[in-house]
Amino acid sequence: MTDLQSNMESFDPSTIRILKLVTLEGVPLFDDTVEQWETIWNFKAKPDDLLICTYPKAGTTWMQEIVDMIRHGGDTEKCARAPIYERIPYIELCELKPFPSGIEQAEALPSPRTLKSHLPVHLLPPSFFEQNCKIIYVARNPKDLAVSYFHFIRMDKTMVQPENWDEFVETFIAGTVAYGSWFDHVKDWWKAKDHHQVLYLFYEDMKEDLAREIKKVAQFMDVELPEPVLNRIVKHTKFESMKVNPAVNYTTVPDCLMDQTISPFMRKGIVGDWKEHFTVAQSERLDEICTQLLKESGLTFRTEL
Repeated sequence: MTDLQSNMESFDPSTIRILKLVTLEGVPLFDDTVEQWETIWNFKAKPDDLLICTYPKAGTTWMQEIVDMIRHGGDTEKCARAPIYERIPYIELCELKPFPSGIEQAEALPSPRTLKSHLPVHLLPPSFFEQNCKIIYVARNPKDLAVSYFHFIRMDKTMVQPENWDEFVETFIAGTVAYGSWFDHVKDWWKAKDHHQVLYLFYEDMKEDLAREIKKVAQFMDVELPEPVLNRIVKHTKFESMKVNPAVNYTTVPDCLMDQTISPFMRKGIVGDWKEHFTVAQSERLDEICTQLLKESGLTFRTEL
């Protein structure tokens, strides 16, 4: 058991507060993140840092576990050494007892570090670009992502709860949710890949052929993956395996922070679940907005396989 896990057992639920959204340079972020912004912005990346960046609920934890497995040669025991949120710090996460801040966690890690962020390009600490760090970006179609985000907020006790699905769709489209506009996020990171070391991947491609996408990640990391190791990583990181793995499914987090009786952290992990939530009118409206806002970017997203 790690120090953080043992601290969980003495966690005081009365210390939980609901995080409000505050706009920073056009992007709604959690108020504690904005309060600590100078520290986050001045974070010192190292040249051998690997950053996993996503808009929330785009497959972040999935990619974190894939990268950790590649780093450790497919050794599942090494990847069970601690929960994923300890192994790969979330750099803009502020201290929330019993969790230290993401910056503190990152600074305590030996190199080479794997780190996580949900920040849009223009808010990423500049040292990542100055040090020419490798960045893996995962993008997911907006319909499935919106559904996943909605259910995540319902179970996360630090976030303001949406009234209902219809209200959430409106706030998501308007970009007034945490981390702002999905459209801006995916487009700006798509442009960034032309100027920085960014591997841009799609959740739907990972669902279609996980082995193929893992090979891309390993190649980007300059790691040779023998076939047996690749097969082991594929088996370990399939959704069915991840869902029951306490090192990645966040069941080690107290219920008063994440109530998985409302919705599990690892919920369905499929492409097309949006059909169970979107009305025809909502779906058609989002299609039109995507066509309009993404047309010049060259980005396209699959909403079914």
